[in-house]
Amino acid sequence: MVESTRIVLASRPVGAPTPANFRTETVELPAPRAGEVLLRTLYLSLDPYMRGRMSAAKSYAPPVEVGGVMVGGTVAEVVESRDPALAKGDVVLAYSGWQSHDVAPAGSVRKLDPDAAPVSTALGVLGMPGFTAYSGLLKIGQPRPGETVVVAAASGPVGSAVGQIARIRGARAVGIAGGPEKCAYVRDELGFDAAIDHRAPDFEEQLRAAVPEGIDVYFENVGGAVADAVYPLLNTYARVPVCGLIANYNASGVPEGPDRLPGFYGRILTRSLTVRGFIQSEFVKEMFKDFLRDMSGWIADGRVRYREDVVDGLEHAPEAFIGMLEGRNFGKVVVRVG
Repeated sequence: MVESTRIVLASRPVGAPTPANFRTETVELPAPRAGEVLLRTLYLSLDPYMRGRMSAAKSYAPPVEVGGVMVGGTVAEVVESRDPALAKGDVVLAYSGWQSHDVAPAGSVRKLDPDAAPVSTALGVLGMPGFTAYSGLLKIGQPRPGETVVVAAASGPVGSAVGQIARIRGARAVGIAGGPEKCAYVRDELGFDAAIDHRAPDFEEQLRAAVPEGIDVYFENVGGAVADAVYPLLNTYARVPVCGLIANYNASGVPEGPDRLPGFYGRILTRSLTVRGFIQSEFVKEMFKDFLRDMSGWIADGRVRYREDVVDGLEHAPEAFIGMLEGRNFGKVVVRVG
């Protein structure tokens, strides 16, 4: 028997999650059966979508049950294998969630090459966040040379990749981020054409000045006040891939203020906008192979850069997750578990 430390959903949050919504447990795992592997988690990914899984509201995926292990992508080492395709010591991409060990079907994991790239990148730029940026931008946004692409949360794992891919495709990239340090990173290290601080008192004026010819693609990660500033600047036939709405994830009621929905629909109509929500998994079969080839090449030749915000210790995952929802992270949040 192997003991696994795991973090479970203790209660459903009302508004922003708190440490009281999580509980740490230790359980014994059974030995792997034929076709299974015993995994030791090396890295755990923390992502905004997890906030939705803490809620019982109907969504594209079932919620985490109260008492259930918090979901999440992981990079893990094979401790014991009962499948000929994997051997002890192999490193794999799995979906074990917030726990130190797991027994999983061998067919549910993907073997990684530690010599090709740091294995943690399978949770970020070479994993779900990078693929979200790649598929949403290229399939829905379809940026053309010379067009202007604006992306919110531009210093994060999805937004940073969106802007860099847009630049590779010949478009202008304008990033929106929170604070001067993140904006400097987006502009100076990632190579965006402009970076605007949404916390600045003159944010709307700065944004307008950064897009003198309007916005052709807006990659939506945030919603809220950022979206309110962006939508009036959208050009006719602009495309809006809707990836996330993190500004609303902790909302516990109807937003205050006037109903902006009629104006939003009116803008969609009069400017012939394409607004398309998506979940990256719908494009995996069609685009994931191309993504791995392209993104690996762009990283190798320096056209795409990335940043990781590494937190040590599974016990710190709740605090890091809460901080991520508040924008305290800088880059892709990964927890170094083992």
